[in-house]
Amino acid sequence: MKTLLKSIASGLLATLFLGQAWAQEGRALDLDALLKQLEQGQFMQNQQNVSREKIFTQKRAEQDQMLREARQQRDQMLRNSEQLETQFEENDFKIADLNEALTKRLGSLKELFGVLQQVSGDTKNKFYNSVISAQIPGRAEFLDELAQSMGSSSKLASIEEIERVWFEIQREMTESGKVTTFKTDVVEAGGNKVNKDVVRVGPFALVSDGKYLEYNGVTGSVSELVRQPVDRYQDTASALQQSKGELVEFGLDPTGGSILGLLVQAPNLQERVEQGGIVGYIILAVGAVGLLLALERLISLTVTRAKVNRQLKTPEFKDNNPLGRVMQVRDRYAKADTEALELHLTEAILGELPKLGRNLTIIKIISVVAPLMGLLGTVTGMINTFQAITLFGTGDPQLMAGGISTALVTTVLGLVVAIPMTLLYALLNTQNRNIVAILQEQASGVIAERAERG
Repeated sequence: MKTLLKSIASGLLATLFLGQAWAQEGRALDLDALLKQLEQGQFMQNQQNVSREKIFTQKRAEQDQMLREARQQRDQMLRNSEQLETQFEENDFKIADLNEALTKRLGSLKELFGVLQQVSGDTKNKFYNSVISAQIPGRAEFLDELAQSMGSSSKLASIEEIERVWFEIQREMTESGKVTTFKTDVVEAGGNKVNKDVVRVGPFALVSDGKYLEYNGVTGSVSELVRQPVDRYQDTASALQQSKGELVEFGLDPTGGSILGLLVQAPNLQERVEQGGIVGYIILAVGAVGLLLALERLISLTVTRAKVNRQLKTPEFKDNNPLGRVMQVRDRYAKADTEALELHLTEAILGELPKLGRNLTIIKIISVVAPLMGLLGTVTGMINTFQAITLFGTGDPQLMAGGISTALVTTVLGLVVAIPMTLLYALLNTQNRNIVAILQEQASGVIAERAERG
């Protein structure tokens, strides 16, 4: 079968060579030439087959050699694995025996080292967050390394390490009762790092340049609070830093920064007003207009009342005050009868009323409209709140905080404007009525005097 396949392949190859010869030379060959070419092609094919069989035989020998080497390597690794397993079991028994011997030798010291490891871990966390570490760095790292080494490798602490743990705890207690000043790098609110004098108040607070600082135990850095508390607390910080050992007042946070963090997060007056939105700004604008009008009326009525009081003490009537202008009517109509004089005096008083009561109606309207505008803002804020609940549900309270803030702040702003406007209107209206009462009283006296003459 192989010989037949070889003959067919040789014939095809010879035919291919023959076709190429015909294409190149363009002429036909006779049968002898064709037979000769077939013999030559078969000879060449036989040589190629012999060469291929020789190469295959050589590679097969190489593959057999590689297989033998791989099997030898496998056997060697199996023997090594058995030896290592045996050695592991022996070492495991030895470790168990050594641990048992160590436990017997330690006795009560094992509990001591366990307590030491626990105390080191707990104290490490306190030192990381303690502001004293800003002045005395490196304490937490030592305790962390000691706790990890005793926990992972069962390493026993030395006498020096035990004494240092006691010393660090004692130093923390001692420094907690001191107010000291030291130099360190402070990251300012603008991002610049500056070396400053920092005052430390026990384990509670750090201040510098009249500002409160915070200590980051992870990075070991000291930075200014971006938002500082109100001025009265900053004034105590400045007084503490400038004191020369005398007793001063200081705003202290006994929680170590929690209350201070909540205090600085509370919005200031400007932020409160901004929470009111457009309605809040409108309420404040209306309140400012009403306040200006009220101040103008207060000054004008006060001056007018003073002039009227002076006119009451002077027999000469002047036209720079309402009483003088009303009394001049008496002289102007000296020959008029009582009824006519009464009408003229009434006319003069009615002419003074618009001047005295100018803008009082606007102030009264503002005192009434301001709480209504606050109610408008309340309704608007609640609408926004319900829209947020409709879209996002009630899972996140922060989504509803904006609408609730608007509702509450506008209500407060409306009351803040309405209450002083109401009081100012009552005060101004009282002054106005008092001046009008004086005018009516003096006019009635004039009429009575004229009636007695008649």
